[in-house]
Amino acid sequence: MTLSRRGKLAQRLALGVPAVLLGGAYLAEYGFGLHPCEMCWWQRYPHFAALALALLSTVAPPRRVWIALAAAGILVSGALGLFHAGVEYGWWEGMTGCTAALGSGSGSAFDNVMNAPLVRCDTVPWSLFEVSLAGWNFLISTVSGIAILRLLAKDKA
Repeated sequence: MTLSRRGKLAQRLALGVPAVLLGGAYLAEYGFGLHPCEMCWWQRYPHFAALALALLSTVAPPRRVWIALAAAGILVSGALGLFHAGVEYGWWEGMTGCTAALGSGSGSAFDNVMNAPLVRCDTVPWSLFEVSLAGWNFLISTVSGIAILRLLAKDKA
């Protein structure tokens, strides 16, 4: 079964949004040294799942179901982004402490772990227009996930 124009747009969004957001996260991490905290990782996992489901929708029926599940994954990441942003801005208490990004030093593994930079979940390491990366993930993922589901709902194919 083929997808209509709206279905294909939903599929492209389901593929593109998690790919772009994950690409941006890895660019920030490896290009600019902005290491993720534990809650940042929590937000990445649903995007990995959404990307896999969206890719599955290109080869296996029922395509609309895979796209809808990908949209659900994107929305889950957005909800985690909202929770993380709330912790960063002090709106509520987080469920986790801090985590460290492992360095690639030349010493022993113990020394590398002990000298790794500490990444806190309750601070805003970078923001744009006073919105943290977790906040941007919430905004982009929520709007995109809803848009994908609306396109599927209006799809007549």
